[in-house]
Amino acid sequence: MTSWLGVALLPSADHMRSAIQLQEEIGGEHQLHPTLAADGNLPHMTVFQGPFTASFDPETELGKIGGSTTLPKEIRLATVGIVYQPTGWVFLSLEKPPLLHGLQHAALEALESHLDREAFDTSKDTTHFSESERASFAQYGYRYTGDAYAPHITLGRAEERIAQNVVRTAPERTSVPSHWVFDRLSVYVMGEHGAHAQTLAERALDRT
Repeated sequence: MTSWLGVALLPSADHMRSAIQLQEEIGGEHQLHPTLAADGNLPHMTVFQGPFTASFDPETELGKIGGSTTLPKEIRLATVGIVYQPTGWVFLSLEKPPLLHGLQHAALEALESHLDREAFDTSKDTTHFSESERASFAQYGYRYTGDAYAPHITLGRAEERIAQNVVRTAPERTSVPSHWVFDRLSVYVMGEHGAHAQTLAERALDRT
């Protein structure tokens, strides 16, 4: 049986609330989907996501990922900006330090053998992907790995025109924190638009 799962960094409690508020403020009269909530679709920064076979055990694999690289108690990432991403996505883009590349590499090392490659969406329209995103999608079934890795918190999705307008008017609607703090790793069930719909496993970053 195929399960659509992800591995993510979760913001600290304060920044969890900030991301939820940010979605509300930039959307204005247009609601972005899915709605972020502390007890529902959690704000998060995906490390990797995709289809997995039944051999994937969330607790075991999260332990491998967290234990295979040295992580600080908190990861503090600078805001790059609120950006539009085809098609219809609104992202809070974050910086990409070497630490994140190392974390994603550890995740891929642990998870690749559990990927259900037969479940990859080979019919997906990738014409709006960059060359590195297409290469990532072909290899892992996920758009953002390696050179294509784009750390971000998804603020939601809307029709193209609405999403572009939300990004254009964001500076008028809200003030974005300059940095975001993440203090936990999670394995989650993917919901609407890849949302962090259900937490299956969670661990502090610096847990030994």
